[in-house]
Amino acid sequence: MKQTAVRIPDDMHDRLQKLAQKTGRTATFYIREAIETHIEDLEDAYLAEKALQKLSKGKDQILSSKDFWSQMDD
Repeated sequence: MKQTAVRIPDDMHDRLQKLAQKTGRTATFYIREAIETHIEDLEDAYLAEKALQKLSKGKDQILSSKDFWSQMDD
């Protein structure tokens, strides 16, 4: 397992520490949970942004579902 350092605002750090104290879990547990919960959404947003850039530059096109599936048969 790898380790990384993250800077967070003081108020977020305080909230994280209070949550950890109240629940008996570590702040690291909650940081990992937050990342695991949201990383897929962040990846999807990044890929969607890249796809829109390609469309706007004319490097890609929108296909109807009929056209898409007909190309899958090839």
